Amino acid sequence: MKTSPEVLRREYRARQWWSDTRITDLFDRCVAEHPERIALVDPPNREALVGSAPQRLTFRQIAELADGFALALHDLGLGRDTILITQLPNIVEYAALYIGAARIGVIVSPVPMQYRRHELSHIVGVTGARNALTVASFKGVSHADGAVQLSADREFRVLCLGNTAPAGAQPFSPAPLDDTGRARLQQAIAAANVDADDVFTICWTSGTEGNPKGVPRTHNQWITINRAHHIGARIADGETLLNPFPLVNMAAIGGCLLSWLHARGTLLLHHPLDLPVYLQQIATERPQYAIAPPAILNMLIKNEELLAKVDLSSLRCIGSGSAPLDPGMIAGFHERFGIEVINIFGSNEGVSLISGVTEAPDPRDRARLFPRFGRAEIRWPRPAPCPMDTRLIDPESGQEITATGRPGELQIRGPAVFDGYYREPELTARSFTSDGFFRTGDLLEIAGSAEDPRFYRYVGRLKQIIIRGGVKISPEELDEVLASMPAILEGAVAGYRDEILGEKICAAVVPRPGQSVTLEDVRAHFAAAGLAIFKRPERLCVLPQLPRNPTGKVMRNELTQIAERTGASTA
Repeated sequence: MKTSPEVLRREYRARQWWSDTRITDLFDRCVAEHPERIALVDPPNREALVGSAPQRLTFRQIAELADGFALALHDLGLGRDTILITQLPNIVEYAALYIGAARIGVIVSPVPMQYRRHELSHIVGVTGARNALTVASFKGVSHADGAVQLSADREFRVLCLGNTAPAGAQPFSPAPLDDTGRARLQQAIAAANVDADDVFTICWTSGTEGNPKGVPRTHNQWITINRAHHIGARIADGETLLNPFPLVNMAAIGGCLLSWLHARGTLLLHHPLDLPVYLQQIATERPQYAIAPPAILNMLIKNEELLAKVDLSSLRCIGSGSAPLDPGMIAGFHERFGIEVINIFGSNEGVSLISGVTEAPDPRDRARLFPRFGRAEIRWPRPAPCPMDTRLIDPESGQEITATGRPGELQIRGPAVFDGYYREPELTARSFTSDGFFRTGDLLEIAGSAEDPRFYRYVGRLKQIIIRGGVKISPEELDEVLASMPAILEGAVAGYRDEILGEKICAAVVPRPGQSVTLEDVRAHFAAAGLAIFKRPERLCVLPQLPRNPTGKVMRNELTQIAERTGASTA
């Protein structure tokens, strides 16, 4: 399946942004150069997750497993352009499945483990998929049943990884690779004739503003966008990477999975995020690079008792993002441990802004600012790691913004940007401009001086701006203020309905152990921070944790519902 117009394929190859290299070619290079290097390591708690012992596989062993999966899929009738929905935790088989499926042109459509029948039914309906692969149980709870229920009213086959499966599903394991099997596999690979412009995956947007939307991405699009992460994080050949994000979206696939292949290194898998297990992996496996959500890093740097017990000495860099970063957190990891935290802002559709040490050595800049790569008028010490045109457009006038301090919608164009939502032609038409720019829905502003406007500053989501009495308020700005309150672990704001002003502001907070937080405390903190009165929260919800989607982003729509349901602590 190809989604990119031929004219773009020719242009991007002519500019050497795209090539004939497929993701499977990157993997084959790893196998050829380092066949006995430990390449994939399971979560140490794998047995508690899926009931089987953790594995440590070399590149040669992964190649055997991937080929076995490819042949098994072929024998089940799957081949070029067949869509396989996958719902698996981060275990070594998942990475091998991506490679095996790609060999014969099967398109992997990964979904988070949290999805249930409602979300799966929507995805099956959009894709028309007839096959899904999952696990029989996860964390001791039957898991395949939800997928099996989908087969009641449609032709749908549920495969369960392993040698057993519940009623209505069938076991799935790698096919034997004897001489006959290998010959059949080579015939299947030749018949598929996969090239770098074919779709590799159909991932799904996080769905914070409606049903998930399918995002097809080709081998070339994935490889191109990975350069931003691989170069921005300075990942070196042979390094060990720790990935706790599910292998279903940009953070894990475009980040760690592709960086692992480019570096020919070792990938430590972790899922779901469990801080003691995560810290144990750092101490025992000694990774040089890891990714982590901001909430975990903020909590860790504030917990002196825990910091005294952990060994972070192997880490040189941590990638974080999906929410504003705390400058004090970035500075804290640098000053105390010599660890650089880089700020990553990306999306399945193709946003790839990374603020690293080279571009933003000051932690205060790196926490909030992103280089304006892709602007002809701005010169950097090095070329943009991921070629992309960017611009800000005023949502009301439609004019491009060139002055500092004026929020506008970020629009992007280039070889890392997807071609359109799967089987959503009307939505795709609304999402792209007539000259080919994707409307991200993200509000940014140009930061810096008029003479040196080299950075973007993230403001918020276009559709999540709080409008109080006609005044637009960025929730992310207020999140940063909440994050600096000593008594809370994490916090976020959301708008809630008000008959007079349209919306008011609710603060949702998770207090630190042994601490209490009142609305008066929050408002006093906002006042001390110098924020305008209209930006101070007028309602407080104290929660055990913030609602987040599978990628770790706060789901403000749920916070709004909580605020409107409880009506607690109103000023």
